[in-house]
Amino acid sequence: MKPWAIFVAAIVAVLFTVGPASVQPSPRARLTENDAKVKALVAQMTLAEKIGQMTQPDQDFMTDPTDIETLFLGSVLSGGSSDPKEGNEVEHWRAMAERYQGHARRTRLKIPLLYGVDAVHGHSNVLGAVIFPHNIGLGATRDAKLVEEVSRVTALEVRATGIHWAFAPCVAVPQDERWGRAYEGFSEDPELVALLGRAAVRGLQGAQLGESNRVLACSKHFVGDGGTRWGTGTAFVDEKNPAKGRYPLDRGDVALGEAELRKTHLPGYVSTIDEGVGSVMISFNSWNGVKASASRRLITEILKGELRFEGLVVSDWKAIEEIPGTHREQVKAGVEAGMDMFMVPDGHRKFIADLTDLVNKGDVKMARIDDAVTRILRVKFALGLMDGEAALTADRTLADSVGSRPHREVARRAVRQSLVLLKNDKKALPLSKAAKKIVVAGAAADDLGIQCGGWTIGWQGGPGPLTTGTTVFAAVRQAVSVKTDVIFSRDGAGAAGADAAVVVIAEEPYAEMKGDRSDLSLRAADLEMLARVKKAGVPTVLVLMSGRPMILGSASTDADAILAAWLPGTEGAGIADVLFGDHPPTGKLPFSWPASMDQLPINAGDGKTPQFAYGFGLGY
Repeated sequence: MKPWAIFVAAIVAVLFTVGPASVQPSPRARLTENDAKVKALVAQMTLAEKIGQMTQPDQDFMTDPTDIETLFLGSVLSGGSSDPKEGNEVEHWRAMAERYQGHARRTRLKIPLLYGVDAVHGHSNVLGAVIFPHNIGLGATRDAKLVEEVSRVTALEVRATGIHWAFAPCVAVPQDERWGRAYEGFSEDPELVALLGRAAVRGLQGAQLGESNRVLACSKHFVGDGGTRWGTGTAFVDEKNPAKGRYPLDRGDVALGEAELRKTHLPGYVSTIDEGVGSVMISFNSWNGVKASASRRLITEILKGELRFEGLVVSDWKAIEEIPGTHREQVKAGVEAGMDMFMVPDGHRKFIADLTDLVNKGDVKMARIDDAVTRILRVKFALGLMDGEAALTADRTLADSVGSRPHREVARRAVRQSLVLLKNDKKALPLSKAAKKIVVAGAAADDLGIQCGGWTIGWQGGPGPLTTGTTVFAAVRQAVSVKTDVIFSRDGAGAAGADAAVVVIAEEPYAEMKGDRSDLSLRAADLEMLARVKKAGVPTVLVLMSGRPMILGSASTDADAILAAWLPGTEGAGIADVLFGDHPPTGKLPFSWPASMDQLPINAGDGKTPQFAYGFGLGY
């Protein structure tokens, strides 16, 4: 047979084998399929009803819930610390969401709310929910299928509380680990971010928007938030410590030409939009001195025009207030740039009043309002929210899945696959389960809050038993023989005579703004603890929990083995799985690991020699 005939025969065979039923529509198609219904609904709406759809307050600041009815609000959110007043259990969240939906159903057109929440590593506001590793840890897995599964579980737990919108995934490409949001990014590598961001959207939304027990995803923060320059961050007043009120990277300026901005920071949006993501959140940062929230070039020309994004564009928390000018000028700039929905947590009345005045006086065109409302309603139709009461109530059968054993098993797998072995001298790892005595040292070894990091129960996170989970100390104790004596030592004392010591050193929890650091060196007290254990003559394993690579200093030599555990979340048993060799370490560094502070920022290909290169990771 001729070569060309072989080729044709192969194509025909594939067509007949696969068949027409396997041809799936693009995930993007779901967004616009109800546009005729959307157009008809928009035509019925008053200006007040349209502007209400564009307004998103935080429920914590909404002193009168009937504002949903009287102002025709289209969305409500719960920020990082915005919990139901009655409590923080699943049933409290569900009751709150359904109560607010009840107000929306009493409006003239009965348009439901789109409720949003910061579910950035699991449904992380809610007590008892599974907390997954932050994105930096998932980046170390390089496993798109795992990221999809993590996101699918997150979607289930969010839907159990009656909520339909998760502000995830973050597809930032952090280029400077001093940034307090570095752990929210999968990697310094745009290609890996694009791969895992797409998988996260698929897990949250399913193959198409509107699938049962899935939620609306939100790619954020468009665009360049990982590329801000040191010293350009927004200044805030820290009332407890005014001297630390300057945040040198967060919400700063990205000084890049458009070609470099596209090359480094755009791929995650291209991939997630192609996957059909229904919402995009605009970043706090500026691009060459212009706030992204006021950039028509970024929002209207590139995002909506060139990338053909058909979903809704939402601002970040009070972001329009960082645009220069009066509040009225800020609103005008945001709307004209192309923003559709405005996150105005404590200022919804003022926003509505100013935007109404702008339209009535002809300073904002009705066509721009109609475009915004069309996009918002387009998403609500695609999600199935317009299908009646059944779509607006939580499925009670999902309640038992929140924090369930199967969900925790997914998180445990994510933890163990995220671990990166940086050093293993003298085969210190794996440890023996038959050891007579193991010392587990460091306050963080038995502190679930530290283990989870920021965006956990509260916005900045915090130490202590915030929720349900397994600490490293508890996991080690569960993993070994009943004859093994497992000792917890807060300061590393008492290690003499042990077969091995596991020393846990961690960053204190933090989130945006307050996580910016000018020095990433390990604390002197932690290094002293490690040296104390080493001096006892015990094989010493350092487990480092951090939201970024840290400057190891003397830990590089004092520890026989070093395991980068990132911010693993609630399932510390995944760390024990690797410590004792039930599973080998398979994680690879998603960021270059600096040898000293003067190397920062450091990224692959910049000519600097890191202590551990991007992609490094040992095995057993």
